[in-house]
Amino acid sequence: MEPISGVFKTQTQAENAVKEALKSGISPDRVTLLTPGTVDHVNQEMLAVPTEAAEPPGMGEALGALAGGGVGLAGGSLLMALVPGVGPITAIGLLGAAILAAAGATIGATVGNEMESYTTEGLPEDAIFVYEDALRRGRSVVLVLADDKQQASLLRELMKMQGAESIDAAREQWWIGLRSAEESHYAKSGKSFAQDEEYFRRGFEAALHARTRCMEFDQVSAAMGAALEDVQREHPGEEVEEAFTRGYQRGREYYQRLCDETRKAA
Repeated sequence: MEPISGVFKTQTQAENAVKEALKSGISPDRVTLLTPGTVDHVNQEMLAVPTEAAEPPGMGEALGALAGGGVGLAGGSLLMALVPGVGPITAIGLLGAAILAAAGATIGATVGNEMESYTTEGLPEDAIFVYEDALRRGRSVVLVLADDKQQASLLRELMKMQGAESIDAAREQWWIGLRSAEESHYAKSGKSFAQDEEYFRRGFEAALHARTRCMEFDQVSAAMGAALEDVQREHPGEEVEEAFTRGYQRGREYYQRLCDETRKAA
């Protein structure tokens, strides 16, 4: 499976992207729409989007196959959960539930039972923090798992036609928003941020991997070491460990601040 993601400024654009993906033959269980806010809000927004120009308002059968008109995956597939560091998020489909679970959200027992038989192959756990940042900024995210390269290429084009920003572009925007503060903090170490930025950033991002970010440091030290070794292999002979480790610690602090802010706002 190859994950194809798009970040959309409006929910309407995202819903249209889901509709087009389904019309192209993608299985509903390989598609999800993530949007900030409550299920009631999402229901209201969905009613305003026509499936075709000649049809009355509503997503019709395309999203009906996913939404089902209910909350939870037994009678329908609209699901809302509180994501640490983000807030309330609504997701559509089993894939959405898998992403919310990977992001640390508490998923209900009914959903949990459904998830037992659902494969999460291809779930981009290393990019979930980018989705979360987009959602915090009021964006909607569509994720589709493509079966092969041909299907992936088609989906990228469909996303682009609906106004999607690529996940790589969203990742760069996320880092641009943090870069000045991190450069200022790193300068206090007496090191050159311009020289070490790539290694520092790799460490920062590694700390945000969905599988390890909520754990104590002694529980993630092995994962951190493995990620560091990957960077060292890519840059043989370079001094990367200190910058990577500093970035990793800053990434952990960053995520903790987001979680603290969410708890205060709750």
